[in-house]
Amino acid sequence: MITKETFQSILILLLIFICTNVFAQTDTTQTDSLHTLEDVVITGFQPNSPHATSLNIEPYSLQQINEKAPFNLSDALAKLPGISQITAGNAISKPVIRGLYGNRILVLLSGLRFDNQQWQDEHGLGLSQIGIDRVEVIKGPASLLYGSDAAGGVINIIEEKPDSFGKNFDAGTQLSSNSLGTLTDVGYSNKNLRNWWRLRLGFESHADYSDGNNTRVLNSRNGGYYVKAGFGFDKPKWKQENSYNFSYNQFGFIIDELNTFFDVDKRWSRSLVGPHHNVMLNLLGSQNTFYLNSSLLKLNLGVQSNFREEDEGGGQISLKMHLLSVLQNLRWEKSLSAKTNFVLNQQFTYTNNTNYGARVIIPDANFWEGNISGYLKFRLQKVIIETGAGINYKYIQTFATAPVNTSDSAIQPFKKNNFTGNALLGIVYNPVQWLTLKTNTASGFRAPNLAELSSDGLHEGTARYEIGAPDLKAEQNINTDISLEATGKQWFVSASVFYNNFFNYVFLAPTQEEFYGFQVFRYKQQDAKLYGGEFLSIVKPVKWFQWKETFTSARGKLDDGGNLPFIPAFKLNSALRVEKNFSKQVTNFFAEPELAYVFKQNKPAQFETATRDYLLLNFSSGVTLPAIKGNWILGLTANNITNTLYADHLSRLKYYGLYNEGINFVLSARRTISW
Repeated sequence: MITKETFQSILILLLIFICTNVFAQTDTTQTDSLHTLEDVVITGFQPNSPHATSLNIEPYSLQQINEKAPFNLSDALAKLPGISQITAGNAISKPVIRGLYGNRILVLLSGLRFDNQQWQDEHGLGLSQIGIDRVEVIKGPASLLYGSDAAGGVINIIEEKPDSFGKNFDAGTQLSSNSLGTLTDVGYSNKNLRNWWRLRLGFESHADYSDGNNTRVLNSRNGGYYVKAGFGFDKPKWKQENSYNFSYNQFGFIIDELNTFFDVDKRWSRSLVGPHHNVMLNLLGSQNTFYLNSSLLKLNLGVQSNFREEDEGGGQISLKMHLLSVLQNLRWEKSLSAKTNFVLNQQFTYTNNTNYGARVIIPDANFWEGNISGYLKFRLQKVIIETGAGINYKYIQTFATAPVNTSDSAIQPFKKNNFTGNALLGIVYNPVQWLTLKTNTASGFRAPNLAELSSDGLHEGTARYEIGAPDLKAEQNINTDISLEATGKQWFVSASVFYNNFFNYVFLAPTQEEFYGFQVFRYKQQDAKLYGGEFLSIVKPVKWFQWKETFTSARGKLDDGGNLPFIPAFKLNSALRVEKNFSKQVTNFFAEPELAYVFKQNKPAQFETATRDYLLLNFSSGVTLPAIKGNWILGLTANNITNTLYADHLSRLKYYGLYNEGINFVLSARRTISW
């Protein structure tokens, strides 16, 4: 009898054998690229092709994201090499880049940093893919340009704007079988020679999901409403893009033994009478580009309001927090010569956190941050050199807030200053047209967040009593990334390795203390290191067929030999893709079966558990049908087709004996009209 392990070994050997034969028959002298990485990316220091910068930047269009029918934006990113997600069910999730998460990953929205109280495990990113144009991801530190919180990478979410002149209308829906859910939106835009505006409305609703045993995961439901608007103009000397985003989401959250006090309701109920988060976002931003005589000046301004409530059930609001941010970014770009570019960047952020609820887990506080940096790029015949340096200052002041700062509390109001410097040196070498070698060494910086410094309370969502440490030092890291990319007419290969050395890494550790039966956890810090890599190969022997392989790995260790928390398991993905235009009436057809093998993670941190390996079979397909003045775009996706019972290592629900989602079919349809 063939065991599961034997079958997996045979499968991997078979894939390697096929790959070797295909490469042996491929003409390596062909130089026309089949890969899409030639697209210009705007994330980083200047608009560039990813091949023209030493930073590890990868662009992903909305079309690429939607093909996989993700549950939200974090879920979409988690399907990409080197990126995972910490989850508490389908709705609550946050991205992980190479083992780093939370406030170590900077999220940009409309060109400005976005904060959704990511410091807490059960606080998700809370962003939908509705109304975006694309996402660009930097893997590795980018504190030189973006300041603190970019120690592990940057996720830049670029909002949509009309590309073609005239009026454009679209409406689409996505229906999920497992949660009997929907994500529906409608958009309208108008663009003339100089001006444009857009408006998009969205709605989503999901009942509880079921795992691979068809067991319902109680209170994993969620719902949300979205409004996005924007307008702008393009004058000879001044271009402006303004945006407004509103969202209101409700996320049911799961705690241990929930069914002992939460009555099981109807299977497809969406009622949020049990424990849940209410999160309301209001974001206003303005991006301005001024064309000077021989340089560019870019000014971004924004105001963000994040209002979060925690309902313990039955409408009893306990936690109520408001995070208000005022942001500004000024960048001057100039070509010093035909081969030398210079960028001067300045950034300022003010943030205020205020509590209004009876339960308080972090105090009221003010944050001030300033960053200034310079960047130079030299172009030689076959070599590009990038270098830069900058300084960053962050000031934190907490205020007396009951009950975390009572007279007998160990943590009293404090003021804290963090002053650091950052630098970068990168080299891109193109010895021949089809080969690119890149190396990048950059430093990052992150000031401890408010939870790490000043927590003193019970977190029901995690069943832990957490205590902060006001004397924590700022985290700093130095990351070295080496990558290789080779491109032919019928193939593409890329491989990268990284080594990330952290100084004063902050982590949460269990203690022997207890608070009324709840275990006490304290924030500590220690030097640490993360290392790993990614591999990607694409083979396209004929125009309509493509075979793609990806492999990702990451490891994280503390200096004392312990393991870092939330390090994803190694992952191997194999996908076959068919693309074809059948006729003028049936275009852009694609079908893509995918096998995802996730290795066991047997190196857990102190309060984690090991996770066994598993194999998932997924499928995605789509087609475009031309219609009057537009198109119908239809899609069918099936995830976990074999209904495998599994728990991802980064799922917080596995500690409660709960598993990830079972089989799920997603049907999508969109109608576009332009005139």
